[in-house]
Amino acid sequence: MNNGSAALRPGLIGLTVLSILGLAVELATERHWRGWEQLLPWGALILLAFGVALLIRGGSPKEVVVVRVLSAVVLLVALFGVYAHVAANYDTGFLDQRYAGVWATLPVISRLWYALTKSVGPAPPFAPGALAQAALLLLLTTLVRRPALVRRSAGRRRSSPE
Repeated sequence: MNNGSAALRPGLIGLTVLSILGLAVELATERHWRGWEQLLPWGALILLAFGVALLIRGGSPKEVVVVRVLSAVVLLVALFGVYAHVAANYDTGFLDQRYAGVWATLPVISRLWYALTKSVGPAPPFAPGALAQAALLLLLTTLVRRPALVRRSAGRRRSSPE
């Protein structure tokens, strides 16, 4: 295994940890804890942190499966967040002073685009997208084999009778 591959797993874990911390700071500064929907990303961050801890601790094959499931759950929560933010922006689009008179006459694609890009509405759709990115980073981390496991499995192949 070359040095680049050996550093990939810790690098991905580091990026995941930085993402978790950055998202926690963002959620805290936005006071994102009013109601169950706003608590979802906090729970997702806890799941990601637990997954990181499992991988740092050793990451047995069973734990890697658990981390993959946790990553998938967080990814689903994040996609729900993107949907909820876009829907909130879409529903309030008619209140925006630039579009108040024409919102109902705009094509649906244009209204969706304005809602997705936060041209209208208060909700940032890319914030839950960052949560999805953190979940994908953690998932990618599980796909990189640990050097210790590679050496152990290579040793078993050599010592087994053929």
